[in-house]
Amino acid sequence: MPHNDNLLLASLSPGDLAALQPHLKLAHFEQEQVLYEAGDTIDATYFPTSAVISIVVTLSSGQVVEAAMVGRDGVIGASAALDGKTALSRAVIQLSGEAMVCSSAGLRGAAMQSQPLLSLLIRHEQTLYAQAQQSTACMAAHHVDARLCRWLLRSRDLSQSDTLLFTQEFLAEMLGVNRTSVTVVAHTLQQAGIIQYTRGKIRITNLVGLQDAACECYEAVKSQYQGLLGEPKHQSL
Repeated sequence: MPHNDNLLLASLSPGDLAALQPHLKLAHFEQEQVLYEAGDTIDATYFPTSAVISIVVTLSSGQVVEAAMVGRDGVIGASAALDGKTALSRAVIQLSGEAMVCSSAGLRGAAMQSQPLLSLLIRHEQTLYAQAQQSTACMAAHHVDARLCRWLLRSRDLSQSDTLLFTQEFLAEMLGVNRTSVTVVAHTLQQAGIIQYTRGKIRITNLVGLQDAACECYEAVKSQYQGLLGEPKHQSL
């Protein structure tokens, strides 16, 4: 079943999963598709199976900066099931793929009947908040090259692929820097044999080198999600 590809859904008890099953529907999403904008009423929750979703903050200048990245280890819009019905930021598809979509009402109803499910949703929101905090500290304290490496590693983990379809413009937008900065760092990483970059496509060729070049934030966020999932028996993130 597709829901097994989302580690949160896979961690549920058979009873909780059965309660959600009537409300779950598999859907495909394209890159840069917006799920909701800040201020929108959230009426659906998304459990990514292969899609990767970014939570971004938009400034008055039009500049956007990514606050968190969610994929197969998480859920988008779960706050709606906890009565936080208004979106505080934009959710946009970072990498195209699929997600199990659940009505907010359906998830809320199941959570109100199950303390373990409610607890999992609350802990996930805390983990998402911790990731956003880590991103804030990362932007303030770490150089763009280490931040880009961290970002590529998490994208790789969530997509389960060494090939990532990103333009330099999109990377710059997510990192909150200008395109020139991304161009310079991408060239440096390519010269070091860590990635191969062609227009719109990045292939990771030296995973250990990329890990060595990333800032501590990658391992910090990874540990937070492993704690949330209780060291899943599935493929390591």
